[in-house]
Amino acid sequence: MLSLGSFGTLASKIFGSSNERRVKSYRSRVEAINALEPEIEKLTDDELRARTEMFRKQFRAGASLNDLLVPAFATVREAAKRTLGQRHFDVQLIGGMVLHEGAIAEMKTGEGKTLVATLAVYLNAIADEGVHVVTVNDYLAKRDAEWMGQIYRFLGLTVGNIVHGLDDDQRKEAYAADVTYATNNELGFDYLRDNMKLRKDEMVQRGHAFAIVDEVDSILIDEARTPLIISGPLEDRADLYVAVDKLIPKLTTEDYELDEKQRQVTLNEAGNERMEGLLAEAGLLKGSLYDIENVTFVHHVNQALKAHKLFQRDKDYIVKGGEVVIIDEFTGRMMPGRRYSEGLHQALEAKENVEIQPENQTLASITFQNYFRLYKKLAGMTGTALTEASEFMDIYGLDVVEIPTNLTISRIDEDDEIYRTQKEKLAAIVTTIADCSRRGQPILVGTTSIEKSEQLSELLKDRKYIENLGKSLLAQAEKMKAAKDGKTTAEGDLKTYFNDIGAYLIEIGSAKGKNDPLPHQVLNARYHEQEAGIIAQAGKPSAVTIATNMAGRGTDIQLGGNVEYQLRDWVAEEVAASRTPTEDDIAKKRTEVQEAVNEQKKTALDAGGLYVVGTERHESRRIDNQLRGRSGRQGDPGRSKFYLALDDDLMRIFGSDRMESVLKTLGLQEGEAITHPWMNKSLEMAQKKVEARNFDIRKQILKYDDVMNDQRKVIFDQRKDIMAEDDVSETVAELRHQVVQDLVSRFIPERAYAEQWDMAGLKEAVQAIFGLDLPLEDWAAEEGIADEEILERLKTAVDEKAAKKAAEIGPDTYRQIEKMVLLQTLDHLWREHLVTLEHLRQVIGFRAYGQRDPLNEYKSEAFVLFESMLARLREATTGQLMHVELAPPGQEPPELEEPELPEMFAHHLDPQTGRDEFNEELALVDAAIAARGRGSQAPEKRAPLQTRRAAAAFDPSDPATWGKISRNAPCPCGSGKKYKHCHGKYE
Repeated sequence: MLSLGSFGTLASKIFGSSNERRVKSYRSRVEAINALEPEIEKLTDDELRARTEMFRKQFRAGASLNDLLVPAFATVREAAKRTLGQRHFDVQLIGGMVLHEGAIAEMKTGEGKTLVATLAVYLNAIADEGVHVVTVNDYLAKRDAEWMGQIYRFLGLTVGNIVHGLDDDQRKEAYAADVTYATNNELGFDYLRDNMKLRKDEMVQRGHAFAIVDEVDSILIDEARTPLIISGPLEDRADLYVAVDKLIPKLTTEDYELDEKQRQVTLNEAGNERMEGLLAEAGLLKGSLYDIENVTFVHHVNQALKAHKLFQRDKDYIVKGGEVVIIDEFTGRMMPGRRYSEGLHQALEAKENVEIQPENQTLASITFQNYFRLYKKLAGMTGTALTEASEFMDIYGLDVVEIPTNLTISRIDEDDEIYRTQKEKLAAIVTTIADCSRRGQPILVGTTSIEKSEQLSELLKDRKYIENLGKSLLAQAEKMKAAKDGKTTAEGDLKTYFNDIGAYLIEIGSAKGKNDPLPHQVLNARYHEQEAGIIAQAGKPSAVTIATNMAGRGTDIQLGGNVEYQLRDWVAEEVAASRTPTEDDIAKKRTEVQEAVNEQKKTALDAGGLYVVGTERHESRRIDNQLRGRSGRQGDPGRSKFYLALDDDLMRIFGSDRMESVLKTLGLQEGEAITHPWMNKSLEMAQKKVEARNFDIRKQILKYDDVMNDQRKVIFDQRKDIMAEDDVSETVAELRHQVVQDLVSRFIPERAYAEQWDMAGLKEAVQAIFGLDLPLEDWAAEEGIADEEILERLKTAVDEKAAKKAAEIGPDTYRQIEKMVLLQTLDHLWREHLVTLEHLRQVIGFRAYGQRDPLNEYKSEAFVLFESMLARLREATTGQLMHVELAPPGQEPPELEEPELPEMFAHHLDPQTGRDEFNEELALVDAAIAARGRGSQAPEKRAPLQTRRAAAAFDPSDPATWGKISRNAPCPCGSGKKYKHCHGKYE
């Protein structure tokens, strides 16, 4: 009897999978596009360009974008041929259709995703609403805007590029373009900053119509756990962090419970008592640790405990230049601008005995999940999305469509090799590297951390280790020969293999010289500025490249090497030597380099293509697939294999006991490994469990953020409405009347007798808020008076006072004051509300002990807090406006102060470059150092999030070098006056 799964498999063989059927549905339109090619090839450049305006007219006349897809795609294909010399493959046309439909196109590495995007971008740009192309770093945003921008400009479209260091005017111009390339961080921060602006004409974004997200899994999955945050500084508590940090080493393993799976550590009952005693001895604590006045200590103790027990130096972070710098778990790169929140980063700084930076207060925040759900239509592309397909659908409503490769993949993915110890595993990896190096096969070795990449690098440099490894292999070959062992592997007869590679290792290990016995390149966080050049040449014969992660690098590994990068390096050397090459020189050199690369490619192909080796499995199958996908580009041959040990993190945490018993049962000797498809399945199941857990974490974060997001939308929409209006007097009047209504409801309860009315309390409140001394007791004493009558009299009285204020100050000025006060009060209370929600989020989990759902409790209390904030907004705004006074007679009224944005810091940086794109100084330092060929440095401290010129270009005597100055800031000329009273006065 067939199971349901068997029926499904049988049906797929007969009818094709749902993905295959969907891909097949696009074929008719591909044929229609191809049929137009001869006709469009005959058009002149001007005629081809004129088609853009023709499409726009048709769209305005009622044609849909779907109606225009075939001729528009044919137009883009021809434009690409004329500008880039590249013609879209048929599978790329299918990818473009998937993007246009608002889905994710999964395309293997080297299949040309960047070119695919141009099809959907051009088609959707016809609607004149702006298209955003989202990349993972500034380098790719700039490169793609210039590279693909040739197609758009040729067809008459405008192209914008958002990178760090642009002022608001430049950003507004870039967003106004038909096509805008930007990083996910730039887009998110611009959205948050726009909703902190004080005038609508200062906002830079013009809407969220359509976005295509490159490396969509990296941005919408990996980065989704960390919200974008704009914050301002709080009071310094460095002494407390240091004091608590000194106590943590005094705890023993019996004092806390550590859960590596969940990444949690908490004090147990004994630990709480011990910590209370230690804090009391240090003179820091009075009473119990959990008394309400000691909540701050609980927070500091928990963060210090995490810093010591969960976070490891050189794995989770490194110390560089006197700063704790986070290492991204997915890319293995430094992220000098990002800081852990809620005091954890300060706890790490105390642990490492470096300067402790002050904590920050959240001014605005949003998750990428909620930012990208703002778009009317969203699409994405990546090489690895299918493993996360359920999350893309659940969170973003995005389908994942696997696009066939242009050429059949011929890469061989071998079964994992599992060893008992790290020592045995590393020996096998070094042996494989040496074998590839001697045969001329390029090899890419993927590690999961900086520490492990450098550990492997040290082994490849250690002549004694390599020589001893060679002797060990020769000894194994002798044993097999004596035992007449006829084992074979993918490398061939094992005795011969051990003999040959052993002799080679002894030869290179015992050789004298300064060069490494196994030359290699290391690509990790410490050397990220060299990454493009390293990757570009990683396909040369015998090249050995060690990388921490291969997602979103923006450069393909081409067998034989990359012609353009080699040519660029040659030009740079010539210019440095004061020999600027001519166009003829460059053309001649290009031919030479191309011939050399072709020869080297043949050598690499004969050796088997790129060999990808993984030193352990990552928690996510997607990251493993990204590594594997680097081999087998565009039909090239290749191989991939993962080497594992029982003490790898994934193996150790998920089921290594069972595997170890299997290995012992098989009687494996030292240096031997087990290889079987069943083991691969077992590991895949462990990875699926971790992925499911991580998905639950992200989903839970989103559920909590959705609560804040609903409130955020209300506030941001309200701000936009206020900024759009020149006259907000009606809104202010509504707030004023609501305050009166609230006061009457509070002091004159419904259905209460007149004797129960609290008229004294009402009188006091009216005096405090409105500045009115009204005979409320006399009103209440009137026979037959009702609360409705008192309400109407109060409304009349406060309206009369408001009208009088407006007349005294001047209607125009008073309108400005109303708008300014309303916006400033709204912003101030919203920031306070965000802090309150953060605190609520930290403690709401304890409600589970009372059998109550923390999420429902959070929703309920967040709603009450929001209502309370709105009530305070009404009261505070009304109170301020009712107490505005004119300047005394004879005294000139002060100039109306223009409100300013507070000092701000941006938190969340580019996951692919590790650079904080809002730190202009860091960008300049990086550029200057890169130009000199040295490594990147981190800034001395994080710079505030504001637009300003580089310090080197600033000249106090030249206003042209000042950049954008706040009107209330000190004038840069040094006069001591405010800018608006000095040089700003003449603007």
